[in-house]
Amino acid sequence: MAINPTIKLVWLVKTIHQAGKIPFKEIQQKWRDNEELSGGVELPRRTFNNWLFAVWDTFGLDIQCEKSGDFPYYISNEEDLRNGSIENWLLNSYSVSNSLVSSRAIKDKILLEDVPSSLTYLDDIIDAIKKCRMIHIGYRRYGESETKEHYLMPLCVRLFHQRWYVVGRIWASGCTSIFSLDRITSFRLSSHSFDYPEDFHADEYFKDRYGVIVSDDVPVDKVVIKSTAIQANYLRDLPLASNQVETERNAEYSIFELTIRPTYDFIQQLLWNGETIEVLQPKWLRKVMKERIKAMLKNY
Repeated sequence: MAINPTIKLVWLVKTIHQAGKIPFKEIQQKWRDNEELSGGVELPRRTFNNWLFAVWDTFGLDIQCEKSGDFPYYISNEEDLRNGSIENWLLNSYSVSNSLVSSRAIKDKILLEDVPSSLTYLDDIIDAIKKCRMIHIGYRRYGESETKEHYLMPLCVRLFHQRWYVVGRIWASGCTSIFSLDRITSFRLSSHSFDYPEDFHADEYFKDRYGVIVSDDVPVDKVVIKSTAIQANYLRDLPLASNQVETERNAEYSIFELTIRPTYDFIQQLLWNGETIEVLQPKWLRKVMKERIKAMLKNY
């Protein structure tokens, strides 16, 4: 089976990224050693140079050669591999694909999570965003039996907890709303185009928000959380917000502070941590947590 060329590009990026700086001869050796990808075939200089251009086109990563010593190669804009960037997401996704391609012999021992919302409409919506084309969707919310029709301009997509969402500005009202792709019942690309609104920036739209619930009724607040020492390891590896900081740490517990809008989905995430965390501030959020826990207790 032919290997997707992009997987080879991912291998190259990871090889250089992990080394920091690496000469071409060492890249060639690592390529030969990876027989799953190389088949034991030498990496020609011409092919390598073509890959450098392809890496830029695919991931926006600029691989340069240092003009001294053994002329090592390095990624000049490594900051673009920051968490949450599309470059980092693409690289991680293809990196997983790379691992799976080389592990077909043990495919029954690799269990994956399904992301069903990516199968039906994601490509069409991304294409509409690129072309600035209006879309017609049928949408049925949870708890509602009827499907409603919406005509909107798609502004961005977001992946959150194994679900894809599209942010769109509804034509009739001018309101910006979020739609889960797995609740879209029909899709049609409009023949009408739109000018992408200058007042919309995806990063700003989700700033200070945990997930996909956008509610200005919930103010931005400083949240202080006390965590058990074991659970603190998870919070360090998977922060609740990009501005999360650990202000205290000892053998028994850690204190974390973050600034966020404590919307419903954020509160649900706090509850998911169970007894391993305690909300210390703000007082109103601590009260909400206490009320939710009391309501849960009634079920038992």
